[in-house]
Amino acid sequence: RSLDSTKLPAMARLAALLAGLACLAAAVSGATVRRRSREGAADRKITEVVKLLQDLLEKSKAEGDTERNLFAKYKCYCDTNEKVKTEEIDRLTQEIAILEAKIEELQASSGELSKEVAKLDADMAQNEQDRKTATAIRTKENEEFVANEADLVQAIDQMNDAIRTLAEVGADQTLSTAEDHKKYMAEFEGSLLRLKSTVSSALMAASAFVSPKQVAPVNAFLQAPFTGSYSARSGEVVGILKSMRDTFKANLAAAREAEARAKEAYDKYMEEMTAAYEEMKKSYESKQQQLGDNDDDLATKRTQLEAAEEQKAVAEDFLAKLLEMCAAKKQQYEERVALRAQEETALAEATSILNSDAAFATFGGVSATSTGGDGEVLKFIQLRRSAIRVHRQSSQEEGVRRQRAQAFLQSAEADQGSAPLLTRIVSMLQANNPFKTVVMEIGKMLGLIEAEEKADVEQKAWCDTEREDTNAAIERATNSIRELAATISQLNTTIHDPSTGLLAQIEGTEQSLTENYNSQVTETKDRTEESTAYQKDIANLVEAAALVDKAIHVLTKYYATVAKTLEAPAFVQVAKSAGRDDPAPPETWEDTYKGQSAEGSHSAIEMLGFLLKNTQAEEKMAQLDELAAQHDYEDSMQGLKSSEAELQETLVNLKATLAEKAKELQMKNEDLVKTQAEFAALEAYLLKIKPGCEFITTHLEMRQGARTKETASLTSAKDLLKGSAVYKQAEEASHQETLGECKDICNEFGEANVKCMACLAKVTVPGYCAGHPAAEGC
Repeated sequence: RSLDSTKLPAMARLAALLAGLACLAAAVSGATVRRRSREGAADRKITEVVKLLQDLLEKSKAEGDTERNLFAKYKCYCDTNEKVKTEEIDRLTQEIAILEAKIEELQASSGELSKEVAKLDADMAQNEQDRKTATAIRTKENEEFVANEADLVQAIDQMNDAIRTLAEVGADQTLSTAEDHKKYMAEFEGSLLRLKSTVSSALMAASAFVSPKQVAPVNAFLQAPFTGSYSARSGEVVGILKSMRDTFKANLAAAREAEARAKEAYDKYMEEMTAAYEEMKKSYESKQQQLGDNDDDLATKRTQLEAAEEQKAVAEDFLAKLLEMCAAKKQQYEERVALRAQEETALAEATSILNSDAAFATFGGVSATSTGGDGEVLKFIQLRRSAIRVHRQSSQEEGVRRQRAQAFLQSAEADQGSAPLLTRIVSMLQANNPFKTVVMEIGKMLGLIEAEEKADVEQKAWCDTEREDTNAAIERATNSIRELAATISQLNTTIHDPSTGLLAQIEGTEQSLTENYNSQVTETKDRTEESTAYQKDIANLVEAAALVDKAIHVLTKYYATVAKTLEAPAFVQVAKSAGRDDPAPPETWEDTYKGQSAEGSHSAIEMLGFLLKNTQAEEKMAQLDELAAQHDYEDSMQGLKSSEAELQETLVNLKATLAEKAKELQMKNEDLVKTQAEFAALEAYLLKIKPGCEFITTHLEMRQGARTKETASLTSAKDLLKGSAVYKQAEEASHQETLGECKDICNEFGEANVKCMACLAKVTVPGYCAGHPAAEGC
């Protein structure tokens, strides 16, 4: 932990006080006194103290140079690794952006290809349906043509027979007398009867192709009774029959030509549709291949994206820790520089007080500071303290949601009408399995259907519960994200607001402390000037005592401050990156600043105390006159000190509040990131269970309906088998086998008869009747 910044103004006041002491020392003597030779004063006790202080000052400066070089190396390490990690993060950021763009491009391409594949699939199905329809129409047309062609050919043949018969019987009148004609016609009476039947058949076949006007004369001719005399109407009938025959021939030729054209058009249409289908099939397969390639490329890009994001997170984590570590080290170094400067100021000022020309002249007249008296210099006591490092560990356990996937729900029957269990029953019957075995198997199948129904219902309930719970969790995460964002905004305002923010309040409090310090310096300066006038009136003895006292006060006050600092927790230990290939930071110094406290400063203080003790008796009287003025000064300073203490307490509280709010802000930001990750995980989970749950939700009623039909069919089949004669015979045969050697007796007298009962019980009839007197036949 860094030193409390409120202690730094106390160090500054120490330097100001030492400056005042220097002024007092310079004004002790009213006349110029030459500095005595250092060789001649080597045996003085005050000279030993001065040399000790000078050695400590030189050592402090040497340590300051060493720490400056160490910090330079540490800063080089920080700058180098910050640049390397920043460049790595920038490179990974660009790579991630490129991969995300490529993934979006592949997803868009796959989406477009999926639409095209779906359209091609529908078009191919429509093409097949259109070809089936065209084939059905063509088949029907051909069947109609064949039937019409047969009718027309038959009618034409029959017309030719009729015309030939009429021609043979003399449809063209050539005989002169009716008697002759009657005789002539009598010879063709049988032929004419056959003609009537032939023409009737021809008219019936041709009725769909000729007009009623043409058919009527022929019908009249045929329906007229045969008298053996010739009628002039026969000529008209022959003409009509010839006209009808010609019409039939023309119709037959037209029908055959139409059939040929229709077949040619059908063949051409089928050729075009088949070619179109093959082209669509080729395109469909090509696009399916492209979809597969896109999926492979998409998987590769996603793997690369995950790796890049992981590398970037690692680099960002290292950079964040590096920046925090380097900032802490920089603050530590600046505080050490400030402490060292203040220590060197204290040592220099103390040395200046004791080593001035006036001081030497004054001390020369005091036996205590010249010879040292009878006391002994106490040994320097080194103070030690141990630094305790506290490492915090945090861990987060993430729960893994259990995934439930029911494979049988993913496979739907291609045909709702299919009944695989019934098919199995049929196969068993075809394999000549006994009816009893088949009935037992049907019972097992019914149990299987019931179990499958239960599993479907349970899966549907599980999906509903999971979706409901997950959606509720998503809603809670959304509310948490909104609340965290509002809290983070409020914390930023609390810290950074230019008017009321904690940073602004800290700046104002520090300004008030500076003004308080300036007031103390001013009053101290005024008091010093008054004391200077007073010092002119006292003897060198009083001045020497005051100088020694001031020097002790300077060193005691500074090292008392350092002792309090050493009692505070040590500086933050900079954590190294364990288990990484990144370079470790260079070694610098111990976190706890000790300065020259272990090198003899306390020996100098004790030596001065020893000298002061021997001169205090001589100073006592001179101090009485100064006491009143000093009391006024101390009262004023006490007020300033109280005000300073209050300001320092306020500053400490503000900084503590700032640290608390900053920590809270960091935790809220971490909670926000964590909640956003949970939100994304919940949405991903919904997508993961979506296929199975949508399947069971969509197909549950259909599957239940199919199972209901299948159960009814199996039950009917079971009842049918049980009611069949074969099953009953098998049951009867099985029952006969259970009768064993008693079968004939039981069949003859009946199973309820005592003879059958006694046989089955393997006892005599009297014996059975003794136990069962109500039995039949007892």
